[in-house]
Amino acid sequence: MSTTTRLLDLLSLLQTRRDWPGSLLAERLGISDRTVRRDIDRLRDMGYSIHATMGPDGGYRLQAGSELPPLLFDDDQTVALAVALQTASVAGVGIEEAAVRALATIRQVMPSRLRHRLDALEVIAIAQRPGESAPPGASMEVLVSLADTIRAREVLRFDYADRVGASDEPSLRPPRRVEPHHIVAAQGRWYLVAWDLDREDWRLFSVERVAPRTPTGPRFTPRDVPGGDVREFVSARFMGSDVNEWPCRGAVILDLPVGDVLPFVGDGTVHALGQDRCILEAGSWSWGALAASFGRFEAPMDVVGPPELLDAFALLAERYAATAAIGNGSSDTASASRGPSNAP
Repeated sequence: MSTTTRLLDLLSLLQTRRDWPGSLLAERLGISDRTVRRDIDRLRDMGYSIHATMGPDGGYRLQAGSELPPLLFDDDQTVALAVALQTASVAGVGIEEAAVRALATIRQVMPSRLRHRLDALEVIAIAQRPGESAPPGASMEVLVSLADTIRAREVLRFDYADRVGASDEPSLRPPRRVEPHHIVAAQGRWYLVAWDLDREDWRLFSVERVAPRTPTGPRFTPRDVPGGDVREFVSARFMGSDVNEWPCRGAVILDLPVGDVLPFVGDGTVHALGQDRCILEAGSWSWGALAASFGRFEAPMDVVGPPELLDAFALLAERYAATAAIGNGSSDTASASRGPSNAP
């Protein structure tokens, strides 16, 4: 074993546990205790902070240093780091350029076996909205399995849990059969974009709920997503549309200063109409949802248009009035049933 190889193996061992007795390191590496001490000194010269304890139970501990030394990652850690850097490139927290450069650096020195895994795991990341977190802990094993199936262009068979964290017991329902297209990180979750063969339509599946089955199905010729752009297609589906825009858009005049409205408009637009009024234009997946979103400002307003928005306000007013009437009636009934407060 060359000195370089031995040092790398020693560093790998030190990174896997807190304390290593010197004799155990010597045994694992097949070298003498004296060589272990020399190699520890070499690592210290390279910038690693390694604390030594004396005595029969003495050993070595890798600690944080004043500078970042060269690091070692196993295969899974390397792929996980590369995937995280892909999603960080659109995180919207000011590290996009650094993430792209870091990914290029890692990819340059990757062995071919890992580069192939990374190429298969092509992640399309959609920029997060304010307040959204990074995608949660989807299984890296499942992500890589889905990526391999996408790359091989094979029909994917999988069980789909009713909810995240559902029982792992085998489902009595037949497995879903899809033509997998892309893995997407969007709105704080991982999604599989696929053509559902049984429903003959495009679907988004939460990766956390996917349990792939083996073997996979036959090969297929990939279809184009509607519009040809995966990012646009996924964004449109989250908006309840086939195009990347809200199906229902309208505007109202609010009796509020533009500064009170601006922090809460999301992807809408707001313009001042004097010091105490503004016009707000926004969109949603339905007219009722749009009217309700305007109502959250709790201020007098005038509907600019369209007529569908005015109708939605009228319908919501009827429903809210009915709900209030039911609540008042229930309260009166309950009071009457209780009788006088001094009843036994």
